[in-house]
Amino acid sequence: MKFENVLAEVDGFGRFQLMIILMTVIPRMTLPFHFLLNNFIAVIPSHHCNISSLDDGGYFGNLSQEERLIVGIPVQEDGTPDSCQMFAQPHYHLLLNSSSMSELPTVPCQDGWVYDTFRSSLGTEWDLVCDKRRLNRATVTIFFLGVMCGAAAFGYISDRFGRKPSLLLSYVTTALFGFTSALSANFTMFAVMRFLTGFGISGISINSIVLCIEWVDIKHRTAVGVLMSLDWSIFTTLLPVIAYFVNHWRVLTATATSPLILAMISWWWLPESARWLISNGKVKAAHFYLSKCAKVNGREQFMADIKPETLSKVIFVESQNRKYSYLDLVRTPKMRRLALLTGIVWFGVACPYYGISFNITGFGLNIYLTQLIYGLIELPAKAFIYFTLKKIGRRSSQSGALVLTGLCIFCNMFVPQDMGLFRTAVGALGKMFAEASFTCVYLYTTELYPTVMRQNGLGYSSFVARIGVSVSPLIILLEEVWGHLPSTIFSLVAISAGLSCYFLPETQNVRLPETIEEVEHPRRSIATYDEKSQP
Repeated sequence: MKFENVLAEVDGFGRFQLMIILMTVIPRMTLPFHFLLNNFIAVIPSHHCNISSLDDGGYFGNLSQEERLIVGIPVQEDGTPDSCQMFAQPHYHLLLNSSSMSELPTVPCQDGWVYDTFRSSLGTEWDLVCDKRRLNRATVTIFFLGVMCGAAAFGYISDRFGRKPSLLLSYVTTALFGFTSALSANFTMFAVMRFLTGFGISGISINSIVLCIEWVDIKHRTAVGVLMSLDWSIFTTLLPVIAYFVNHWRVLTATATSPLILAMISWWWLPESARWLISNGKVKAAHFYLSKCAKVNGREQFMADIKPETLSKVIFVESQNRKYSYLDLVRTPKMRRLALLTGIVWFGVACPYYGISFNITGFGLNIYLTQLIYGLIELPAKAFIYFTLKKIGRRSSQSGALVLTGLCIFCNMFVPQDMGLFRTAVGALGKMFAEASFTCVYLYTTELYPTVMRQNGLGYSSFVARIGVSVSPLIILLEEVWGHLPSTIFSLVAISAGLSCYFLPETQNVRLPETIEEVEHPRRSIATYDEKSQP
């Protein structure tokens, strides 16, 4: 008897599993909120120098605001006031003739800036503009560096101490530093808090999906994998609506963190992974949770006949005293190969996805409508990837979604700027395929790694993905070198990662591997799955 058989007997997709999914969706609300929060709290509105210091107590005070800008601030090529320069003294002759403005000496802003908005952002509160503009852009990289480090840490913690304790630690860490970042007294404090928030939220991202997949039978893994990713699209769509009505970045940051209060309360009813418990020799605890699952799903008779000692035989345990670490990813040949390929795929998924997501002005619309479109376009991506996962399997779905993402980005390079509607359609299509690839990669990676290394494998993969996320804003800056260079890089990365998928094994209708030995030497018993054997 295998664990899959036990899970099928207690109903591998009943009310118990739906309860787990519901309780993990609550903390997962914070994922798109925080991952895309920078698009709204770091926005830089139109601004110009504060020229009140030019008021000499004479004629300047009698001018209208428009006239003061003419005599006090140089004009850019597009006719708008310069954002970072001002005249050292008012030039009243510009009211009559502004043709010789370029010859007049200018100085950097002396008394701060005036912002053309009623909304509060990082830029408006700490004047992160002009020479400090890069600090404002750095906030997203700082956050994802935290996510990257957290992926490595929580991957180890989860495989070492269990899925449930790891989730609680990630809840507390994210909530503590998320709320503290909203109270930051200066930019340095905010940057540190955002790094630590990213560190904690990484645990929510990788642990929640694994816990759900490990409680679901083979037949419903695809549906649950897609269903779990649907919350990202829904709350990505909800984020711009919330941001539109919340005008202060501190309140918006606290709002994005608030679902974790309910998540910490619901954590007490969240079960540990029975699969992980058995793999680590904790059969009594596994028997308790399986009995609870059977009771909720109306199958208690089966577990009444099963003793805890019997469960020790459903999963082959290499050694109850062995502790696994990231080194086990590279100790054996097939694990090394698996780690290399999943790293390439995750980098190729994340880098183009966030390259598109961070280009919030890409549609030429306001940032709220743009983000709303970005969220809505992901919904049909779920239906698309669910259909392909069922029909052509994980490997071809993953590869196809990545290649199509790269082709959409590449094709958009050749669409003229004045064909705005067509550029919007191609860009949105690329975003849809990018989301489809992200939906698939979580499910595919979870099925590729064995139970004893599943969180380590997912943690490592997520670590590599966050490197891709961190460099994507830097790649976008390369447009200063050549306008099409970022698109070229993103398309090549996506297509290369898509092609590398074909070196990975197919996992559709295959039992989850439990040990490294089963990855290195696949046995007939886990190589295929006969749906007819399931009740």
